[in-house]
Amino acid sequence: MTAPASQKTADGPLKEPDAGGGLDRGVLVVAGVVVLGAIMSILDVTVVNVAINDLAKEFNTSLATIQWVATGYTLALATVIPITGWASARFGTKRLYMASIGLFVIGSTLAGLAWSAESLIFFRVLQGLGGGMIMPAAMTIMTQAAGPQRVGQVMSIVGVPMLLGPILGPIIGGYLVDDVSWRWIFFINLPIGIVALVLAGRVLKRDEPKPAERLDLIGLLLLSPGLASLIYGVAKGAEERDFMQTQPLVFTVVGAALVIGFVFRALSAQNPLIDLRLLRRRSVAAASGTMVMFITAFMGAMLLLPLYYQTVRGEGAMAAGLLLAPQGLGAMVTMPIGGKLTDRIGPGRVVLFGLVVVVLSVAGFAAVLGADTSYWVLGSVLFVMGLGMGMTMMPTMAAAIQTLVHDEVPRASTMLNIIQQVSASIGTAGMSVLLANRLTSELGGGEIGSTQKPPPEVMAKIAGPMADAFQHTYLYAVGLIALAFIPALLLPRRRPDTTAASTVDAPMPMH
Repeated sequence: MTAPASQKTADGPLKEPDAGGGLDRGVLVVAGVVVLGAIMSILDVTVVNVAINDLAKEFNTSLATIQWVATGYTLALATVIPITGWASARFGTKRLYMASIGLFVIGSTLAGLAWSAESLIFFRVLQGLGGGMIMPAAMTIMTQAAGPQRVGQVMSIVGVPMLLGPILGPIIGGYLVDDVSWRWIFFINLPIGIVALVLAGRVLKRDEPKPAERLDLIGLLLLSPGLASLIYGVAKGAEERDFMQTQPLVFTVVGAALVIGFVFRALSAQNPLIDLRLLRRRSVAAASGTMVMFITAFMGAMLLLPLYYQTVRGEGAMAAGLLLAPQGLGAMVTMPIGGKLTDRIGPGRVVLFGLVVVVLSVAGFAAVLGADTSYWVLGSVLFVMGLGMGMTMMPTMAAAIQTLVHDEVPRASTMLNIIQQVSASIGTAGMSVLLANRLTSELGGGEIGSTQKPPPEVMAKIAGPMADAFQHTYLYAVGLIALAFIPALLLPRRRPDTTAASTVDAPMPMH
């Protein structure tokens, strides 16, 4: 018999932890390895975003073409995430994690050597095929290493990359583009990736071969193109500021139809690509519903403040990134606390408290945001928002995973990452359209994000109405986040059953 994954790491057997107890050295070492890879893939998204204008100039192409450097990466993520659960079971999480990092590093290196916009877009897609599997694999490795009774603390560690990416990305990207070379926003992944591969090979425990399940090819042909088409349609609709135009509407409808087809397939297939029957469990369904509403609203709201700093206050990308730092600091304070509380009292109370804090802070932006609002005031509200985020997002993910047995974790992690990716895409696209329409209403025309800054005398006249548009758009975010309370009320309000640890490596029960 093998020891449960919650008791064994590459460093040898570990004693059985108490429910809600701290993470031991072996688990922390594993955490350091997987977070290194995860932060590399998430950081890369925001690092590249600040370089889009410079890349358009470098390759003498339009912004409409070069934005596919970002969109192509996102579509690649959506395409590859669905096979992560099957690949984890078929090849093992260690092999999958290392292969994902290897593919990501190869794509990064080639992107840094790109000679045209087309070659850069192609290599970014290759990079996304690797990057899409890193985060789900990291979540699975950490959950299986620590056991269900410490999932809250595990999620607080896995949440570190999600926290640091939006904060450090614009700062690092702005510095590299301005003072070094745009190529280094890709080359920087090479040394990090090599270190992550070496450490993963040494620290992560060896995969144990298991009988291979047949890949649900029909499910894959429905879900991967469906997600890509859906996200493309939403992104295109946001770009055109009209979701009813023929091209975005066709892609959105076709994508939605394929995803719905996958749902019927997943509920009837013997070994589906993603086991949607997990949603029959109240905790998984409640966590998924909470995540859809929260991520859609929160990621949409997070689009607003950096745009406000850059367009209304005239700050550069690097300065805007620094001004967003209070959110990360707030989340760093509460994320470990939220993880421990989740393991001790259950995620329900923790998430509800976090949602209250987030709603109040977003409402604060809707109340105080103006053309000359003090940065100290905005930073304070942002810090409070970070406090709420640290008590909300990762405890919600923990709620979905705590009740699962070993073999169910990879597929649940895959499902949660798909929910997060699609919700974030819909949230940012939807909020950008709401903001653009409000700006048009306030200013009587014009586009946000122009590369030419208006003269000071013009900015003095339009800064107030622009700030009013941002302020009004935050009200939509308040309403959306408030809706997350409905499924959050169904989250477990008790600590996880500590006897679940004994089933971590048990076979999935027959129903």
